[in-house]
Amino acid sequence: MVTTVVMVHGIRTSATMWRAQLAHLEARGTPGVAVDLPGHGARMAEPFTLEGAFATIDGAVRDAAADGKVLLVGHSMGGLLSTAYVGQETKPPVDAFIAASCTAIPRGAGLATYRALARGFDLLPQRGDPISAWVLAHTLPPETRADFGAGGYAYDAQDVALRSLSVLDLLAALRRIDVPMWFINGQYDQLRINERLFVSQVPGAELIVVPRTSHLVTAMRPRVFNALLDLALATMDAGASGAVSDAAG
Repeated sequence: MVTTVVMVHGIRTSATMWRAQLAHLEARGTPGVAVDLPGHGARMAEPFTLEGAFATIDGAVRDAAADGKVLLVGHSMGGLLSTAYVGQETKPPVDAFIAASCTAIPRGAGLATYRALARGFDLLPQRGDPISAWVLAHTLPPETRADFGAGGYAYDAQDVALRSLSVLDLLAALRRIDVPMWFINGQYDQLRINERLFVSQVPGAELIVVPRTSHLVTAMRPRVFNALLDLALATMDAGASGAVSDAAG
């Protein structure tokens, strides 16, 4: 049975951030789909809403599930949204889940500080683009450096998206997740603050911390992240083989 990998990007960026992963999946013969959330990438002109974001994820997942199994992968905001999606009371057709760089509860002083910093950045010349370009040039390898912003940056959607995340009941969602799950964080990721709490809510979930890596774990060390995709896919294959063996026995 074929497994399709559905990938959901983080705030401000777009589906282009997954180019290295899509190329890796294509090389191994595994279908991969990267979506643009409302207000991001090719959908920059649309307003961001939680309803639209969940509809986007659900549409991609159900299209993929029509052909077989689904591995859902979300980064940062995309990981938080995907956590809420996978952990809803009505189970979606997701067979395994990778939540990358998203082990923080987006509420309270932390969220307020993040929003204030983002708004301040927007007041800089060119909305801080030169600074972003400098940071990416000094942290990302050449193979992914251009991909992160290739779909444009969703500055106008950023604050409303951050504010929307505060209504998510992530701990309740995590407690309802009953598929194989991996939390993947960079060693220096600022969103590791609730890492242990998140992992404790999902029985059997694995935490993988990638050394010498920041919040941009998918782009900073793409080959490592691709290997972790392979790990998840192999685990799904092994589970399917075990189920077939049990049925045959």
